[in-house]
Amino acid sequence: MCTERVAKTLTAMILIGVLSLPASAGTWQHEGGSLALDEQPQRVVALNWAATEALLLLGVTPVGVADRDGYDVWVNEPQLPEDVPNIGTRVAPSLEAIAELKPDLIVTSAEMAPAAKLLERIAPTYVISVYKEGSKPFEKATDMLTTLGEMLGREDHAESILADIDNTLETQRLRLEAAGLTDRPVALVNFMDARHVRIYAPNGLYQSALNALGLENAWPRQGNFWGFSVVGLESIAPYEDSRIVVISPTAPGLADTLASSPFWTYLPAVNRHQVYEIDAIWPFGGVFPVKRLATMLADSLLAGGSDNVR
Repeated sequence: MCTERVAKTLTAMILIGVLSLPASAGTWQHEGGSLALDEQPQRVVALNWAATEALLLLGVTPVGVADRDGYDVWVNEPQLPEDVPNIGTRVAPSLEAIAELKPDLIVTSAEMAPAAKLLERIAPTYVISVYKEGSKPFEKATDMLTTLGEMLGREDHAESILADIDNTLETQRLRLEAAGLTDRPVALVNFMDARHVRIYAPNGLYQSALNALGLENAWPRQGNFWGFSVVGLESIAPYEDSRIVVISPTAPGLADTLASSPFWTYLPAVNRHQVYEIDAIWPFGGVFPVKRLATMLADSLLAGGSDNVR
């Protein structure tokens, strides 16, 4: 009886110990190995904008961000509070600035592999690369969001965000289908100059939005691991059935130059007045740009096209 009572006591003590552990304690595998956390991180540093976006979506304001001012220009949403300090560039952050912030979690990608050991001396470091050779950006961004949700005790936030994105994509798909606007492929481009564009390929983040909307990507070739190729306007000409969607920003005076350019005016989409424009969307982000692109793309297609850019 004594032995049985001791065993029950020990079991109860173990259960109490397990239940008293912080909800976010655990070990996670990542590209840099494994990451163990004894308690929920409170001070997180993000060394790329996809990680910054994920934290903000989860309702966590990072204590430091790489290329802080550039985020406001290129990413913009979700909004980053103005008082978040900059800790250097995304390719060369300041280890001293990071250490001064006393983080208890650093989020980075494999691009920072040479500094990984130094970062780990400062704080536990979670390494995940949304963009690298052979990756599927939206799936990797989803993994990052859900894993950070687990680490930060915000699993419900992550699930809610992903459900909202799914609902938005479905709503926009139904709008386009009802209007009969899924009949032609779409070429998504940024202008580099009056002769060349960055065209977004099937292996990029934007492809997830096109798939969900029931739209075919007019550009059939794989791009670099960032998901794009730089081509001349003449390379778009063979895809005669496509609509052209121009993603801002465009250079001042571009519209006038294109209006007199044989490379532009020759394109079938231009002659059909099927050129559309949407605001800037960061193409190398996490899950949120897919939602933004789907909404703006549907709005633009429904509003109707033109034969030139603004």
